Amino acid sequence: MTERKTLQLRDPSESDTAPAIRKKGRGWEISEKRLDAIHDRARAMRREPTPAHQALAERFAKADLGRYTFKRHAVIGSAIVDFGCHNLGMAIAIDEEGQDDQIARRRDKSLEAVGIRVMRIRASDILEDMDAVLHRITAGMRMRIADKQEARRRHNASRPRRNAPDEQTHRSTDAQDR
Repeated sequence: MTERKTLQLRDPSESDTAPAIRKKGRGWEISEKRLDAIHDRARAMRREPTPAHQALAERFAKADLGRYTFKRHAVIGSAIVDFGCHNLGMAIAIDEEGQDDQIARRRDKSLEAVGIRVMRIRASDILEDMDAVLHRITAGMRMRIADKQEARRRHNASRPRRNAPDEQTHRSTDAQDR
């Protein structure tokens, strides 16, 4: 007789680590079948938005955010966020009434582990005072842009330059003289 296998649950303290990014499942360690199911669920959520989600989506559609666009019900890894901006590495999650906070916190923690900043906004705030919510989102975007620029500066400062700017200038003038 074979030995019975039982489902082993992970210890909650193990979930503090970042999810492994590999070549499986469009970059994440997720099967294609599971990822397709997540995309189908996000598509269904886009078809039936909540009032708060619809109101914020309409404001984003009217706003001129330049190259920073928010995609509705974006799939990031195995999570579906209400709005996601790929260029900023930012997600907006709308807290609806009756939503499980523990699952939301776990999802936010895993997203932040891979560099996605999550901003949580209550649905009642969106419906009652849209201008204050938009001001908060804009402030979060500015902060995220500043964070990205600082990270880029640190990265460029840590890399040794292969060709100094004056060497490149001399080379181009020498080539023109010939």
